[in-house]
Amino acid sequence: MENNLIQKYDEEFLNIIDEIINNETVQEMKKYRQHYETTCFDHCLAVSYYCFLICKKYNLDYKSAARASMLHDLFLYDWRVKQPGRKGLHAFTHGKIACENACKLFDLNDKEKDMIINHMWPVTLAFPKSVEGLILTFVDKYCAMSETFEVLKSRMFMKKVFKYAYAFLSLLIIRF
Repeated sequence: MENNLIQKYDEEFLNIIDEIINNETVQEMKKYRQHYETTCFDHCLAVSYYCFLICKKYNLDYKSAARASMLHDLFLYDWRVKQPGRKGLHAFTHGKIACENACKLFDLNDKEKDMIINHMWPVTLAFPKSVEGLILTFVDKYCAMSETFEVLKSRMFMKKVFKYAYAFLSLLIIRF
């Protein structure tokens, strides 16, 4: 039964964001890394899906949550590189940039706009006006931390492997 429920949600979720994820400009998000190895597109897709599930479970506006979450990082530049003409740090400005970009492509309601602009609370002082916006804020932070932790965990594992390989080779050299 649970698999049927998940499949139903997956189909419903994909129907809600279909127009967005098939948009040529949104597809460009795949060109930009967000957190280590995760693309901006994949990060937004994960955030969107979790927001959809949480909002659906609590009878909130899961459609707006899925749509806004998929667009919350539609900024289309490498945020690690200083952008000519952009004033302010990325963390403080990209919500507004993403919303401006999204509004050029899609008809967004006020809740969706607010969710995109204010998803960086508490880094920015602007607090989301809706429960769905607050959920986006926390899910975004959770996904960012998960994406970062996975890479750091694998790097730590590799350091241990090299450390033990070095020790093993040292023992072999000393023995002969």
